Amino acid sequence: MTLIAFGINHKTAPVEIREKVAFAPEKMEHALHECISHGTGSISEAAIISTCNRTELYLNLHENETNKNDISALLEWFCQYHQLKKEDLEPYIYLHNNGDAVQHILRVASGLDSLILGEPQILGQIKDAYSTATQAGTIGRQLNRLFQHTFSVAKQVRTDTAIGASPVSVAFAAVSLAKRIFANLSEHTALLIGAGETTELVARHLADQGVKKMIVANRTVERAQILATQFSAEAIALSDMPERLVEADIIIASTASQLPILGKGAVESALKSRKHRPIFMVDIAVPRDIEPEVGNLDDVYLYTVDDLHEVIEEGRQSREEAAKQAEEIIENQVDHFMGWLRSLKGVDTIRAFREQAEQKRDEQLTLAKKQLAAGKDPEQVMNDLARTLTNKLIHEPTAQLNQAAYSGRKDILNNARELFNLEPEE
Repeated sequence: MTLIAFGINHKTAPVEIREKVAFAPEKMEHALHECISHGTGSISEAAIISTCNRTELYLNLHENETNKNDISALLEWFCQYHQLKKEDLEPYIYLHNNGDAVQHILRVASGLDSLILGEPQILGQIKDAYSTATQAGTIGRQLNRLFQHTFSVAKQVRTDTAIGASPVSVAFAAVSLAKRIFANLSEHTALLIGAGETTELVARHLADQGVKKMIVANRTVERAQILATQFSAEAIALSDMPERLVEADIIIASTASQLPILGKGAVESALKSRKHRPIFMVDIAVPRDIEPEVGNLDDVYLYTVDDLHEVIEEGRQSREEAAKQAEEIIENQVDHFMGWLRSLKGVDTIRAFREQAEQKRDEQLTLAKKQLAAGKDPEQVMNDLARTLTNKLIHEPTAQLNQAAYSGRKDILNNARELFNLEPEE
């Protein structure tokens, strides 16, 4: 079997590419089944993590070595699914096998591979991916163990290091960027598009900066209302958003929509009514919620998640030492997991060895019971049972060791001493 981590992230691909390979949440289960069925028949387990910063497939292959045909078929399906040309996507793809794949997912879950070093949201997103794959029936023994190990290691990293101390979230970075455009945020109105976890963090940071008027626009008004209530904000439907754009000085978008929600025409119209008062926009979503052409308009300051690097970098230095400690934990835990994976190869041998020993035990025990029933001296029966069973259990190993000695196979003799925990030969 071979574990594989395959995909792209914010380090290898810009947002223009990442948004093209994002998997829609409502289509994830179908995609998982397609991934397995469209391979060369070698993929036995699959899970997909799709966030604004990464799209990754974690797979278990039947073969012990990664076959080029398997990877080629996987890449072909990936491109076909997203209706992309192989040559347009291949330069951005990375592939990790076995120990490297384990190390990669542990680093991702611990926040070491994130745009924001130490950010905690990714762990929840990985848990969601695991839950979806489990529900789809594409998680088996190996990936199940990998994900459970991943959750445990991520928890250990956060407990034993300061990697999560004051992490600069994307939401915080977006609000910090807004402060560079507007000196006093409390005087401005914010329109938040979406009602998920990231939007809630944005609302919280805006409230901390004194923003008093917030509007939450969401496809489901009821969900928007739940979020709006926490911050004395107003909830509206996405369909009502165009007429409310005129009020917004700050627009921050973060939805799971596969198509842009806010277009150039609607923003142009709002700018005319605003008499060209500037609008600050941050599009955190991948795929993007705001048409890129909006950024070409005068009086619009449009940023994507990739533009937040400078703000994020300012808080990175304080967590670098914690990251080193986390890397040490992960390196040790990769060894633990790979040891477990290797141990699976011995399961059949161990099972066969135990079955053989148990068969011999049962045979001698049956004979001993018959002798006792026939009135034979119990002490003699016990002595015979112990002697005969010992001889039967060690006969074959002893014969093999004699043959190894006869053939000069000192390696087998040394291995036997280690296997049976005997003192080294002097």
